[in-house]
Amino acid sequence: MTIRYILSPILLLLLFACGEKQEFTMPVTEKITESVYASGYLKSSAQYQVFSKSNGILQKVWAEQGDRVKKGQILFTLSNDVSRLNTDNAQLAAANADYHGNMDKLRELDLSIEVSKKKMENDLLTLDRQRKLWAEQIGTKFELEQRELAYTNSKSDYESAKLRYKELKKQLNFSSDQSKKNLSISRSMLDDYNVRSEVSGKVYSILKEPGEMISPQMPLAIVGDASHFSILLQVDENDVVKVTNGKKIFITMDSYKGQVFEAVVDKVNPYMNEKSRTFEVEASFTKAPALLYPNFTLEANIILQSKDNALTIPRKYIIDDEYVLISKRKRRK
Repeated sequence: MTIRYILSPILLLLLFACGEKQEFTMPVTEKITESVYASGYLKSSAQYQVFSKSNGILQKVWAEQGDRVKKGQILFTLSNDVSRLNTDNAQLAAANADYHGNMDKLRELDLSIEVSKKKMENDLLTLDRQRKLWAEQIGTKFELEQRELAYTNSKSDYESAKLRYKELKKQLNFSSDQSKKNLSISRSMLDDYNVRSEVSGKVYSILKEPGEMISPQMPLAIVGDASHFSILLQVDENDVVKVTNGKKIFITMDSYKGQVFEAVVDKVNPYMNEKSRTFEVEASFTKAPALLYPNFTLEANIILQSKDNALTIPRKYIIDDEYVLISKRKRRK
């Protein structure tokens, strides 16, 4: 942190004696600033490491370093014959259990319902005639009971046929839906062997080659948005309480020697790195350079406050941060 000290607004003549030689200096009116130093690096917006969801052998790499890709675009394909066979089996099962493919079974039961219904209606007519005859003292009690029993049985058969139809329809619907979901799951698992980009941006690094065995713990590539970069700064714990959102920052980078870029503080992350005793501060360029890459290193001065027309003197004339050296043996508070 650089701080220049401000004197009371009076003109001072300072004398520094060294043997017989005397050195003179005068206070200077200038702009002074207080700032916090931080080092850091650049990170592409939405930058992330690409991972596979499945194990397998890397079969095909569809992108090269530096390529522009769109969200959802396939970057890698892993080979897995077992998953493909499972998908084929699920597709066969879905076709076999398809509801519309089993309509013949329903039509057969529907015909059975119609036959049962007609028999029930016929038995009801016969029962009505027998009852009329019995009311006229024609026929026997046994014949009447036989007609009643026939009607009861045909009615029961009709109701049973309707229940069988309803149950078969429910079962066919369930089997059809279940097989379709199993097919969707198998296709989803098969699609997991196609590794896609989660963002639209640039492929910054390809980390694996065809023929290598891949697991979900292995990064395959680094992808990020090339149109926007974030500045990540490491600020010492002694200074972080002075840094707030919106503070102006002056940035220098080795890649752009002799140039200074402006940025502003966007966010102070509240968790401290216990090893470095620093806090991460996120910032963004006010006007970014034309060409940037991830992990560019940089140095920054976060401006805390500034003052115009301050009266200043060289640091060597300040003693104990409290006194101004007037002559070799004279000082003033």
